Amino acid sequence: MELLLISDTHVPTRARALPPELLERVPRADVVIHAGDWVDTATLDLLEARSRRLIGVHGNNDGPALRARLPEIAHAELDGLRFGVVHETGPAPGRERRCARRFPDLDVLVFGHSHIPWDSTADGRLRLLNPGSPTDRRRQPHHTFMTARIAAGRLVDVQLRFLHSHR
Repeated sequence: MELLLISDTHVPTRARALPPELLERVPRADVVIHAGDWVDTATLDLLEARSRRLIGVHGNNDGPALRARLPEIAHAELDGLRFGVVHETGPAPGRERRCARRFPDLDVLVFGHSHIPWDSTADGRLRLLNPGSPTDRRRQPHHTFMTARIAAGRLVDVQLRFLHSHR
């Protein structure tokens, strides 16, 4: 199972549109996961139309229209792995401990908010992934997203991807 992880798209405030390089990957993924801060419903509509399956949450910059359509926390079982998606997990110091306590029944937690890519494991069991942002790199050197696969009930081949084109 092929996964595409994105967050903090901020369209149209930080970019006019999603980068074409990212959009090309959407229909090829079995599941697209978006960890919030869409900003506009048009981006949600676009990803819903192009994705085989979309799992998303709202973020702190998402208004009433997005909050009406998206939960604060999403849960999904994907090929035997228990996923959670949330926008914000708090400051980096203590993140693993906080998330392990808050989400004791998950195998993978995808989050956003900071625009800073993150890949760690809490308590030897909970994988924490932040794909960064494909449109607003802030202090990061690149616009980013992540890809991963699930094989034989395990998360494998997690890769941070750098975007070469950006609008």
